[in-house]
Amino acid sequence: MKTDLFQVVILAGGLATRLRPTTEKIPKSLMDINGEPFIVHQLRLLKQKGIREIVICVGYLGDQIINVIGDGKEYGVNVVYSWDGPQLLGTAGAIKQAMHCLNDSFFVLYGDSYLPCDYKNAQTAFINSQKLALMTVFRNSGQWDTSNVEFVNGEIGVYDKVNRTPRMQYIDYGLGIFNKQVFNEVPNDQPYDLALLYQKLLAEQQLAAFEVVERFYEAGSFAGINELEYYLSSYKVY
Repeated sequence: MKTDLFQVVILAGGLATRLRPTTEKIPKSLMDINGEPFIVHQLRLLKQKGIREIVICVGYLGDQIINVIGDGKEYGVNVVYSWDGPQLLGTAGAIKQAMHCLNDSFFVLYGDSYLPCDYKNAQTAFINSQKLALMTVFRNSGQWDTSNVEFVNGEIGVYDKVNRTPRMQYIDYGLGIFNKQVFNEVPNDQPYDLALLYQKLLAEQQLAAFEVVERFYEAGSFAGINELEYYLSSYKVY
């Protein structure tokens, strides 16, 4: 039986301060990667993985993203948009603002993440867990970014981006899955971080985990962009 994949929420409303001065004129999602905007590469990857329905949360210079991507049909997907509003709402706050666009369960992807993992297997793990959320984790060992997860026997013991321990060999890969109801407690029209929501769910034993083996790529720094450009040009992923 064919399983339809959940919709994906892309968080694309941030200020991208690490990429200034370039991002003073364009949003991070439109940074040039091998001759095309980064978000085009994201959409192509999601389509390749079986995703068709996408919600893009926009804020800073978001009208530029809408003008480039439109309804997404040019890239084989269906795109709708949710605006942060007059102030940036943070990662969880932006999702709360998008409630009217969301199905009961959905993936969440950061606006600068390029994640060539198995989305279908992650979704299956989420469904089988019967928990309200799932975090994908990757054994990073501090190599590509600072590890922030203690992961043992298939479960997350600790997740903390500030107070790190020597036992943290894994990292939040950047792809989450959520049941819509977990955002009921996120305040309206106020900044709220997804990391805080993950920690709350972990404390309530409602956070499942899925280990991925493919390394992550990102377009949130100039070094990350260089690595991603090399990867895309070397492996012909589409």
